[in-house]
Amino acid sequence: MILSIIRFLFLLMIVGVVIVFVGGYFVIEKYSEDLPEHEILAKYEPAVMTRIHASDGRLISEYAKERRMFLPIQMMPPVLKQAFLSAEDKNFYKHTGLDFTGIARALVVNVENKVAGNNRRLVGASTITQQVAKNFLLTSERNFDRKIKEAILAYRIESTFSKDQILELYLNEIFLGLRSYGVAAAALNYFGKAIYEITPAEAAYLAALPKAPSNYHPFRQTERAIERRNWVLDRMVVNGYLDADQAKIEKARPLNVKPRDYTVRLQAAGYFVEEVRRELGNLYGDDKLYTGGLSVRTTLDPEMQVMARKALASQLTDYDQKTGWRGPVKNVPFDGDWAQSFKDIKLADDVDPWVSAIVIGVNKDQATIGLKPRSLPNGSFEDKRITGSIDLKELSWAVWSEGDAKGKKIRSADQVLAVGDVIYVEKLEEAESGYTLRQIPEVSGAIVAMDPHTGRVHALVGGFSYDISEFNRATQAFRQPGSSFKPFVYSAALDNGYTPSNVVLDAPIEIEVGDEIWKPANYTKKFYGPSTLRIGIEQSRNVMTVRLAQLIGMPTISEYSRLFGIYDNLSPVLAMSLGSGETTVLRMTTAYSMLANGGRQIKPTLIDRVQDRRGRTIYRHDERRCDSCSAQEWNEQVEPEIIDERRQILDPHTAYQMTSMMQGVLRRGTASRVGKLLGRPAAGKTGTTNDYRDAWFVGYTPNLVVGVYIGFDKPKNMGRSATGGGLAAPVFEKFVSAALADQPPTPFPVPAGVTLYRIDAKTGMRADESGTNVILEPFKPGTAPPENINIIKEDFFNQSSDALSSGTGGLY
Repeated sequence: MILSIIRFLFLLMIVGVVIVFVGGYFVIEKYSEDLPEHEILAKYEPAVMTRIHASDGRLISEYAKERRMFLPIQMMPPVLKQAFLSAEDKNFYKHTGLDFTGIARALVVNVENKVAGNNRRLVGASTITQQVAKNFLLTSERNFDRKIKEAILAYRIESTFSKDQILELYLNEIFLGLRSYGVAAAALNYFGKAIYEITPAEAAYLAALPKAPSNYHPFRQTERAIERRNWVLDRMVVNGYLDADQAKIEKARPLNVKPRDYTVRLQAAGYFVEEVRRELGNLYGDDKLYTGGLSVRTTLDPEMQVMARKALASQLTDYDQKTGWRGPVKNVPFDGDWAQSFKDIKLADDVDPWVSAIVIGVNKDQATIGLKPRSLPNGSFEDKRITGSIDLKELSWAVWSEGDAKGKKIRSADQVLAVGDVIYVEKLEEAESGYTLRQIPEVSGAIVAMDPHTGRVHALVGGFSYDISEFNRATQAFRQPGSSFKPFVYSAALDNGYTPSNVVLDAPIEIEVGDEIWKPANYTKKFYGPSTLRIGIEQSRNVMTVRLAQLIGMPTISEYSRLFGIYDNLSPVLAMSLGSGETTVLRMTTAYSMLANGGRQIKPTLIDRVQDRRGRTIYRHDERRCDSCSAQEWNEQVEPEIIDERRQILDPHTAYQMTSMMQGVLRRGTASRVGKLLGRPAAGKTGTTNDYRDAWFVGYTPNLVVGVYIGFDKPKNMGRSATGGGLAAPVFEKFVSAALADQPPTPFPVPAGVTLYRIDAKTGMRADESGTNVILEPFKPGTAPPENINIIKEDFFNQSSDALSSGTGGLY
């Protein structure tokens, strides 16, 4: 009877096993029908941050939908892997996708909680492999069907991939809070460290986060976060990864979380970085920009960028203060801690060395201010409070302006400021706690600095503050360049038979424009008779320029403007020869670069190179070829020759003649004051538009071209002193003096074939050394200065050399 019972039970067991296997088979078959292919994990390409670097390799910005940096498992430190295994799956290297011991343990715990009446959340037993299956191939819904699919996929993944491959997928994919995906990004975001630098305590905290990052937030749930981190450290001890004494030391450490700032990291680079972002979006689309893990090396020179912003901001501030005080950013009441008044006010943080402050007291002689405290990662302010004062003499400029009229002289600080005024201030160098009052200028502008030989933009500033206005005046503002366009009219003339010493009449001219008569005039409202082309450029003579354009023909000038990239399709009307068309600072700077480099066409760029997530170069700005540059060693071969196939759009001799003529602008012409201050060879041209609405200066040294524009966003008269030479040129001087301070003055190279003759600067005639107004003028091969004054007639281009005549006759 006992044997019969045993046989029955044995048979029952066999039947049960068969039923389980058959049932399991059909369950697996049923749930396998629509399972995703797990092999796609081999082609996994996670969304990775795009990183923007300056020319020296400095990180300046990052763009991402998910803040992630993919890191191979071999580069992850053991302590990190040990922390995650202890927290998530201690048997990871032993099981085959499902941890049956863990499942049994979880089942027991859940039953005990149910019997005891605890309403705790069900304890799971998912392995890291199951989490990979869920995160990559399934949804996050909590139901029985998904768990079965998860288990099937986990087994298949284990049979296809190695344990290290699975762990690599997991550690690079998981969300760890604070917009961090993957352990590499989390280490940077939480602790400002590379992954190999983290301590056991930091590794344990990261391992505590996958279940529910918000439950262990470092600032909102600090105690729970530390408790969970310490639990992970205890598990590391139990699993033999740490000894008890070391764990005790690690538990005593604070969290010390310092969230990383993902905004622009370089002072004053906001406009530059945003322009790079736009260009990358145009090249590759937003999806690749934000998820493709691109590594972008830009042309930005960090030191030059700061210098450029400082030079422009200083001039804008000086001009703005002459217009008077417009009042504080805002007036707010405060009670007790004045620092809290800053919480709901949007203030610019990119106006260094300015800082934000609030007036906490004011009397006749001075105002007492409280500076905005430093913000902490948790959104509050630091406890430290700094106060200072603004003396009455520092408020002397702050005369209240009413329209175009300014108020009376300031005799008391409370005439300008009141308690609760939120303002900008700048620290005085000579006073320990003294400050001066500042205000955001209404006038704006832009500056671009470029390498003329490559088109690489070293610095680009598109306004006073990117925080206040993202509109980029260097690339997006189309404004009239005024007389700064004239060099391209004169270049067309020199390319078509003129010499710098040719004389054109500066006298009244009338031109029919439809039913009206246009009478162009010079800036001074005077006319100066016969004048050389050099004088025409140096003194920016409008009438001479119009006559030249009339002789050359506006279609020719339109074509030159297109070749230089100033305009895409300049209307062939004579007014355009005076710069009445609209263009940008970047375009003008690029065009002048082609004069500086000898007439070689270049493309402006803010990007040197782009690499994909695997380090392969997918874009390079420099398209020149060097077929013999790949030699592994030197065997007395000649040095490599770089093949430059860029188009020559201007005769090099013409380019040098224009450079020489524009050197005269800084020596004797409309920017002579700036030229004297600069103290090094430089060329350039001023530009001032009608009603003083736009002030320009574009200039260059042999290896640096700088374009400057100043004006109101809504064009209006800036005043008679707001000329290109008086307002824009000083920005050029300040920047170039700082940028090239450690470089010796370098003369412009003279191209082969050019001959320098001594001529009379006024008449253009050959002169001897005894003259008082003698200059060296460059002439192309086959040309020389005239023996007599030659005034060009209007049929010059139709009658070749016979069109030159002597005397004082005019061109009308």
